[in-house]
Amino acid sequence: MLTKDKKKQIIDGFKTHDGDTGSPEVQVALLTQRINELTEHLKIHRKDHASRRGLLKMVGTRSALLKYMSKKDVARYRETVSRLGLRK
Repeated sequence: MLTKDKKKQIIDGFKTHDGDTGSPEVQVALLTQRINELTEHLKIHRKDHASRRGLLKMVGTRSALLKYMSKKDVARYRETVSRLGLRK
């Protein structure tokens, strides 16, 4: 589960200006953290299909945000992807 302190650290690491909590970079970083945690949960609980559905929805949302970022500003997209280690 994403604690308040961990969430604040992620936001501080990816914010573009003071008070920024909703930029695509921050949203993608938070979703990536939640996806990673849920992936670990599903490795243990293989039959948890409700959580698997939530995971797939989060992956789709992250994909849409990344697609938006790649259209708007390729440099920001590439920096975010490299910092999170998403593409190989």
